[in-house]
Amino acid sequence: MPRRMGQVDESKGLAILEAARQALAERGMGASIEDIARRAKVSKQTVYNRFGSKAELVRVLIERRVDQITAHLDSPGAGAGPEEALAGYARVVLESIATPSSIAILRIHIQSSAEMPDLARTFFESGTRTSRARLAAFLDGETRAGRLRVDDCALAAEFFAGMVIGSHQTGRLLGVDSDLKAPIIDRISREAASRFVRAYGP
Repeated sequence: MPRRMGQVDESKGLAILEAARQALAERGMGASIEDIARRAKVSKQTVYNRFGSKAELVRVLIERRVDQITAHLDSPGAGAGPEEALAGYARVVLESIATPSSIAILRIHIQSSAEMPDLARTFFESGTRTSRARLAAFLDGETRAGRLRVDDCALAAEFFAGMVIGSHQTGRLLGVDSDLKAPIIDRISREAASRFVRAYGP
């Protein structure tokens, strides 16, 4: 059965994003649109038609990753309380830190931030700041519902993120800490969520 045009376009878009993720992880911002197009098996013009620029590709990749990280906050599941949602959020954050391609892209953006400050700002605004804002909005919603009592949701979001990330991201960036196996990720996630909810319980 032939696919509709919309399905074809979506398939191409996903292929381009995956190709961009791979190219950026391997070559950083030196990865060319030509290389991305080759990996995605599309023309260079198709990449430009869909995304316009390399910076826009990076922005979309970051936004999709933030959507994955915050999914537990948006749809925690039937009957799930704030502790379960926060543990799910923490788990995805740590899994991202433990993923070689994700940490490689972050390392490359840090290294190139002085030469490409606009791209660095896009990376920060679309990634870290958006993720924290969604976490703060979740805490505000839980406070309004009476399940938590948080006076400054933005500050509390920073506290929780700090509890989860700790020194793990720095260690991974420096290539000196790889001890983020699944059982450790699960333990950190549950412990951080439990302590946070006890601290901000109603």
